[in-house]
Amino acid sequence: MARKLIRKYLPDPASVKNNRFLKIFGKAMHDPQLWHLTRYSVAHAFSLGIFCAFIPVPFQMVIAAGAAILFRANLLLSVALVWITNPLTMPVIFGFSYYVGTWFFPESQDNFQFELSFEWLANSLGSIWQPFLLGCLLCGLVFAILGHAFIRIFWRIHVVNQWKIRALRKQNLAQSDDSAN
Repeated sequence: MARKLIRKYLPDPASVKNNRFLKIFGKAMHDPQLWHLTRYSVAHAFSLGIFCAFIPVPFQMVIAAGAAILFRANLLLSVALVWITNPLTMPVIFGFSYYVGTWFFPESQDNFQFELSFEWLANSLGSIWQPFLLGCLLCGLVFAILGHAFIRIFWRIHVVNQWKIRALRKQNLAQSDDSAN
């Protein structure tokens, strides 16, 4: 089933429960609903994890865990999906988010010249924060909605295919019983 496929790629629940940053949630993390893989909990976890991945702050995992607890989504999946933004993908994802934000703030795109230095960041942050944050919000919302829809559709297709396989097995079993008689 879809659960087996997802469970194969998830981290161990004990390692998440013992994470030093997530211990702030205490007993709330022991709610069994947070650890089940259902169509709803997985779809909500995808939405939350992807949205939190676009939040440009440190400790995105803590935000994703808090949101998963609040919305009773699968905690492991929402925390794991935050790692979409990692040191390798962050420049591409946040660069794209900034570009999306410049559609609404076109004047900020005219004077943008990137340099990899702390001085550039300190001097330029005042002019790029609005399109950057708006782009992160919009991209987070759009990709969260698309992720939610994808999981719901994927889960449904997978379940329907499993029903068809069971029906064929049952039909083949009935035919083999008839031919044996």
